[in-house]
Amino acid sequence: MRSKRKSPSRLRPGRLAACLLLSAAATLPLAYASSRPSDSPDALTAAVTALAPASAAVAAFTAPAKPALPSAAGAASASSAESIPAPVADTSAPASYANSVSPAVPAHVWPRISGLSEPQRKQLADQVLRMAPEEKIGQLLVAGIDGSAPDQAVARLIEHRQAGGFILFRRNMETISSTVSLLNELKKLNRQAGGQPLFLGVDEEGGRVTRFPASMTRLPASGAVGQSGDVDYARAVGKQLAERVKAFGFNVNFAPVLDVNSNPDNPVIGDRSFGGSPELVAKLGIAELKAHQEAGILGVVKHFPGHGDTAVDSHKQLPVLTHDLSRLSKIELAPFEAAIEKGTEAVMVAHILLPKLDPDWPASLSSSIIGGLLRGKLEFDGLVVSDDMTMGAITDNYDLGDAAVRFVAAGGDLVLVCHDPQQAKLVFAALQKAVQDGTVSTRRLNDSVYRILALKLRYKLDDAPTAVPSLKRLNGQVEAALAPFGTAP
Repeated sequence: MRSKRKSPSRLRPGRLAACLLLSAAATLPLAYASSRPSDSPDALTAAVTALAPASAAVAAFTAPAKPALPSAAGAASASSAESIPAPVADTSAPASYANSVSPAVPAHVWPRISGLSEPQRKQLADQVLRMAPEEKIGQLLVAGIDGSAPDQAVARLIEHRQAGGFILFRRNMETISSTVSLLNELKKLNRQAGGQPLFLGVDEEGGRVTRFPASMTRLPASGAVGQSGDVDYARAVGKQLAERVKAFGFNVNFAPVLDVNSNPDNPVIGDRSFGGSPELVAKLGIAELKAHQEAGILGVVKHFPGHGDTAVDSHKQLPVLTHDLSRLSKIELAPFEAAIEKGTEAVMVAHILLPKLDPDWPASLSSSIIGGLLRGKLEFDGLVVSDDMTMGAITDNYDLGDAAVRFVAAGGDLVLVCHDPQQAKLVFAALQKAVQDGTVSTRRLNDSVYRILALKLRYKLDDAPTAVPSLKRLNGQVEAALAPFGTAP
C-alpha cells in the first residue's frame, strides 16, 4: 500500500466534516448528554505551545491551524476542547543531560519501568546515551513483512538497524514450520547485524482475530469469555494465547482488547470486546493481561482511549467520537485506567478523532491525548504503541511520514508500519529528519528508546532460534486448559 500524499499538518476540513456527520448520524440513538467544556482550544494550545521547544518546526506541530468543525448532534460545539492536563514540557538537552547540574536544564528523570534493578537502570541509561541517533530511531519502528520469508527490503532494514521489531499476519503464516522458520530467519539476520533483540509481535486475540495457521484450534473470542464473567476462564484463555504465541518464537502479543462494546452497530469491535460493562472488561482484560506477563509475553492493551462506540472502521476511515471527558472517564477510559493501576506495561493508541479533547488531531497523533491524558492525567509512563500507521484512517488523511513524526513528538514510542517494508523505510527517513531538525528532541527520542530497551531487557529477549512446536501438543494444551470450564473446542 503506497501512502497518499496529504496535508502534513491536519485533516482536510471537507473530509473531517464528513466524518463528523457520519458519526453523528450513526450514533444519535446512543448520544449522551454532555456539559459544555470550560476551556477553549486556543487556551489549551497556547499553554502547550508555551511549554514546547522554541524552534519553528516544533511550533508547527504543537500549534497547528484549526479547521472549522460542524457541531455534532447531542454534543457541545466541537470548537471547544475539553480541559485536560497540558503535555509536560519537552526541553531539549545535550546527550550529557543525565549528569547535568545546570538550573536551566535539570537532571533528567528516566521513565519508570518496573522490574529492573538500579544497576540495570543506570546501565540502560548509559547504553541509550551511547547509541547513535540512527540506531535509536530504528528501535522505534515495528515493520510488517510481505510473504513468508524475509525479502531484500526486510534484510536491509535489519542490516542497517532501521527496525526494532516485526509484526506478522496470516499472510505470513502458511504453516507452523514455515512461521517458525521465518521468525528464526529474522533473528539470524539481526544477530549477524549486531542489533538489539527484536520485538516479534502478532495480533492473537482469540475468536475471529487469529493469525495462526488454520490447523490450530481457535481459542474463544473475548465476547464469549465475557458472557461467562469468569475471571479464571479469562486467565486460562490468556495463558493459552500467550503460550502459543511464545511457542512460535513471538515475544509480543497486541492483546487484550479493553474496548467497551457500548455500540451494537460498531463494525470493528463487537465480540473482540469482553462486553458492554467497563467493570467486566477491566476485570477479564486484566486477568488475560496478567496471564501474558506470567508467561513471559509482553501484552499490549488496546485501543486507547476506546474504540467501542465508534460507527466506522479505522482500517478504512477516520472514526469520530463526540463524547466529552466526563463520559469517557465513566465508560471508555475506565478499563485502561484500571489496567494502568494494575501494572500494564504497554498501551496501543487508536486512530480516532475526539473533538471534545482535541479538535485537530486523532488520538494517535495528539499531544493532548497522549501527553496530556494518557501520560499526564492517567500517569502512564510505559510503552505507548501506535495502531498500524498504514490504516485508512491515517493514509487517507495524512502523510505517513508526518503522521509517524507527530505520534512520536506527541509522546508515542513504538510506531507500527504493518504493510510494505518500503513504508517503514519512509517512516525511518521522516523520523531521522525530525530528529535532525529538532522536531523530535533528543530527550523525547531517548525516553522512547529507554522504554523499548527496558522492556526487551525485562522480558529477557534474545535472538536464539526456536524449535518447531508440535501441533498435537499445542491443540491438546488448549483442550485440556478449557475443559474445566465446559468450553473445550
